[in-house]
Amino acid sequence: MLTRVLLVDDHSIVREGLKVILGALNDVNVVGEAADARSGLEKVAILKPDVVIMDISMPELNGIEATRKICRLLPSVRVIILSMHHTNEHIFRAMRAGAKAYILKESAGSCVVNAVRAVMRGQVYFGDGIIEPPQNHASSKGLSKSPFDSLSRREREIMQLVVEGNTNSMIATQCKISPKSVETYRSRLMLKLGINDVPSLVLFALQHGVISL
Repeated sequence: MLTRVLLVDDHSIVREGLKVILGALNDVNVVGEAADARSGLEKVAILKPDVVIMDISMPELNGIEATRKICRLLPSVRVIILSMHHTNEHIFRAMRAGAKAYILKESAGSCVVNAVRAVMRGQVYFGDGIIEPPQNHASSKGLSKSPFDSLSRREREIMQLVVEGNTNSMIATQCKISPKSVETYRSRLMLKLGINDVPSLVLFALQHGVISL
């Protein structure tokens, strides 16, 4: 039986490389691709793939938030996170969101096939260069909570759009809410985090893998 894979990455060269690697396999079929997480979510709903290979750092909606949405709406879909980051913060947040594997882009060529086959067997997979967390996502209740965890789904979404330089009006259009609601979410999330200005919010977002340089 073919494993149906969807690729979500904002770099076309990465998607093309993954298609070449996976296309050489007899038991894997790349059924689609998306250049951003929002498009990826739409394609997941339509195509219902077995596996999604998801870039962690994408504009407007990052891979961790997209993973959380996929795992909530379609829990049978296995998400493999593809990342340039190997910090505990990134790994913990990805696994908490519901990812089944975490691999680095630098070693994706040798790890992606193993990751796809491992998650299809119901296993959790960590690629080369990743130290498996002492507690995986299945026992994440025991992990110390990050300030980021205090934010709601909408607050996390607003935060990413703010630190990417969007105005309240632009965010309102993107999220289909009023500019006043955007300001309310923005004020609330900064209060929760104890942050008083946007530069500090940008630094927090970088430290917690919401955006990357």
